[in-house]
Amino acid sequence: MASGAVVVFTRDLRVNDHPALAQAVRGHDVVVPLFVFDDAILAGAFNRPNRTGFLLESLADLDAALRSLGGRLVTRRGDWVDTVVRVANDVGAAAVHVSDDASTYARARLARLELAAAAAGIDVRRAPGIAIVEPGVITPGDAGDHYKVFTPYYRRWSDVRRRAVVAAPPRVDLPPDVDPGALPLLTDLVAGDRAPDVVPGGARAAHRLLDAWVERDLRTYPDRHDDLPGDATSRLSPYLHFGCVSPLEVARAAGRHKGAEAFLRQLCWRDFYLQVLAARPDAAWSDYQPRGDQWRDDPDGLRAWQEGRTGYPVVDAAMRQLRREGWMHNRARLIVASFLTKDLYVDWRAGARHFLDLLLDGDVANNNLNWQWVAGTGTDTNPHRVFNPTVQAARFDPEGEYVRRYVPELRAVKGGAVHDPAPKVRRAYDYPDPIVDHREAIAEYRERRGGGA
Repeated sequence: MASGAVVVFTRDLRVNDHPALAQAVRGHDVVVPLFVFDDAILAGAFNRPNRTGFLLESLADLDAALRSLGGRLVTRRGDWVDTVVRVANDVGAAAVHVSDDASTYARARLARLELAAAAAGIDVRRAPGIAIVEPGVITPGDAGDHYKVFTPYYRRWSDVRRRAVVAAPPRVDLPPDVDPGALPLLTDLVAGDRAPDVVPGGARAAHRLLDAWVERDLRTYPDRHDDLPGDATSRLSPYLHFGCVSPLEVARAAGRHKGAEAFLRQLCWRDFYLQVLAARPDAAWSDYQPRGDQWRDDPDGLRAWQEGRTGYPVVDAAMRQLRREGWMHNRARLIVASFLTKDLYVDWRAGARHFLDLLLDGDVANNNLNWQWVAGTGTDTNPHRVFNPTVQAARFDPEGEYVRRYVPELRAVKGGAVHDPAPKVRRAYDYPDPIVDHREAIAEYRERRGGGA
């Protein structure tokens, strides 16, 4: 009798460098590559048109890759644990292989799977693949179960011997008579439309982007990664979030080229926040280090920020980029997060939720802990961290190209003058006055923080 296994895909939607898939194929005669549309996720805040559409495209690409290896992607919908165990029982699988993860929900779901599978006599085998250095591999020893400061983590992370990149299996053989099901339409899963200019999902798109970016932009990344109009960042974050390309593959591709060190440092931040969240799951939505903030309730200010109508052109350009592309330049993320939490003194959670509504790369660890870094409630509670939007714009968008790209009503304003249009120019182009005066807002913020911030 053939030995069978189930490989459950989650946010590892690829066949290259997929340790769980490789282990299953190596140890079993037949393998069911399975993706379960989890009813709990579909009913929750993470089911949004941009991300769910990207997921569906990535699953279609994964199915094509599996077909090229002789297999198929099998899809089901329901309670994730019950469905995985049922499929494993139906095909007589001896084991379920799955990538480990760090989020609170994923860890709880995996623990439930292990209990349910054990009761059914099925072994669950976790594999790496979500991070370059998995959470818990390096710890500060006597200082605790995770690193709370990035720089010492980065030093240890840089010295860790990494696993080898795992090749795609030569074949994936399905058990006979398995109904693969069909991918649903986006409208079957979520209401609403996607942003008009989102990138396509899938591993093939990820590798095309990675190869082109390494060849074209990596060597200048240290000097240009904050250049707003130049748009020289990799834009790989959505593909990393869904695992269309493994972070280890990205690190290996970058590591042979000039400019890699600065880029690898950014990949390290991703692992850093994963290990923080694994150790402190409460930090997803609670202050990692509370400062006693008494956030303002400002629905009008929050709405103006969300809609890109704050009267600060670089803030508005960034927020409109988010609405148009489901993505935002990292420097712009810092600027708009500072504006919300410092100028408007609105709770960082409101900003994090809005980002998760629209971002293709919406990831609780990266998104929420970066929001806390700016707000001063995260691993670095520096209260002095304020990004003056006009100064930031002049530095990182000196000719105003980024602003004019996303704020069309200001396209006629030449050069750097676009960052602080005169009142008559604002009226002429139906562009709003600033909703707050930056200097006054920051003075008030510092007063709230006891005068020392």
